[in-house]
Amino acid sequence: MTPKYKRVLLKLSGEALAGDKGFGIDPDTINAISKTIAQCVDMGVEMAIVVGGGNFWRGRSGKNMDRTRADHMGMLATVINALALLDALEQRKVPTRVQTAIEMRQIAEPYIRGRAVRHLEKGRVVIFGCGTGNPFFSTDTTAALRAAEIDAEIILLAKKVDGVYDSDPMVNPCAVKFDNLSYIDVLNRGLGVMDSTATSLCMDNNIPIRVFGLDDADNIRKVIMGEEIGTLVSN
Repeated sequence: MTPKYKRVLLKLSGEALAGDKGFGIDPDTINAISKTIAQCVDMGVEMAIVVGGGNFWRGRSGKNMDRTRADHMGMLATVINALALLDALEQRKVPTRVQTAIEMRQIAEPYIRGRAVRHLEKGRVVIFGCGTGNPFFSTDTTAALRAAEIDAEIILLAKKVDGVYDSDPMVNPCAVKFDNLSYIDVLNRGLGVMDSTATSLCMDNNIPIRVFGLDDADNIRKVIMGEEIGTLVSN
């Protein structure tokens, strides 16, 4: 079968990499994710990845801290996750590069759009760390920005929940799941898909978002092959 998408941007939250542990990196989880990514690359899919850092630190965790400094700490947390994913992919012989929005040349390339696109064209996975490099912007916004910059066909938003609901399904057992939503619906209802900045950026650039659960890492491959799991946010 031919994949539905040629170039995708996968957004992985830090919490997803922690698995059931809730903190740090779960080896079984990251190995399962890297196995699925390797399968997609073997099918000719160009994979870019944005990783969060919430399994180590969130900017808003520093209650009494300067917000800019707290966000910088969060950016560093994303690099830990990026390097862990890099290692897991390279163990599977998948050529991978990490690019960071804040320069740290000893361990990663600086983010350069043209270089990132060239890596993708050559079949290399590109992992983006450090968010946008600016405080007050989430890694969701980074995913939307990088997807627009590299001309990704879709953003794959892998979460702990298997789609978008009208309320928190962990709290409300009667929560209703949506199969399809428009960007305006997400913004008007205040649904927790992405933050409003990221959602607006996707809307302005007409980048669809597929939200799905990462309870099974193979869901990444299923979405790329065109299976309609989770929730699609589009125009």
